[in-house]
Amino acid sequence: MSARARQDNQPGYVLHTYAFRETSLVVEAFTRAHGRVAMVARGAKRPRSALRGSIMAFQPLELSWSGRGELRLLLRAEWQGGQQRLQGRALLCGFYLNELLLKLLPREDAHEQLFLDYQTALARLAAEPEPGAVLRRFEKALLRELGYALALEGASGVGIDPGKLYAYEPERGPVAVNGAAQAGLVLSGQTLLDIAHDEYSDPSTLQQAKALMRLLISHRLEQKPLNSRRIFEELRQL
Repeated sequence: MSARARQDNQPGYVLHTYAFRETSLVVEAFTRAHGRVAMVARGAKRPRSALRGSIMAFQPLELSWSGRGELRLLLRAEWQGGQQRLQGRALLCGFYLNELLLKLLPREDAHEQLFLDYQTALARLAAEPEPGAVLRRFEKALLRELGYALALEGASGVGIDPGKLYAYEPERGPVAVNGAAQAGLVLSGQTLLDIAHDEYSDPSTLQQAKALMRLLISHRLEQKPLNSRRIFEELRQL
């Protein structure tokens, strides 16, 4: 077996698993050097499987696999420790991040900076009581890595005025509101400048940033719904 067909001790995270045949699992992983990789974990559903206890979401792993097809063979998964377990609301937020990566990130397209951003987001979700700013920073990083960096300059090429209002168009960016009624999402110039600097201490900025990220992500998903977002909404109604 060539070195090219086998990868050993690659840093990664499990994004999702699902059943494969009677005793195996398919593991969708996000790796630092190889991006999103799908692997079969043979026998992982058996009680005595060495892989059974180590295939954990939101925990840093070292993964080894072989093969060249769309579905690789997972050989080993070793827990690296150091990440506090996500619980409650933070756990739901973690599932949201994973779903974004699964639905927006192409397979085997390396994004090392995004991997580090994901790692940082998990640590902050575990430590910070309010997840809003953590989610907004990661969503912004994800869009940037996919080639859809937020346009934070006026569509006319003029810089953003913090005292003005702007309608945000996904394919054009912010367009200054001229006083007439404006359809779509309207944001303050100050919010756009705060987002540019990842500054979310103002509650108004945080609220408007959430609406903007929802607009842009839905646009990239072609309006396909996110399961994690639906769960959030259902829990809010309880």
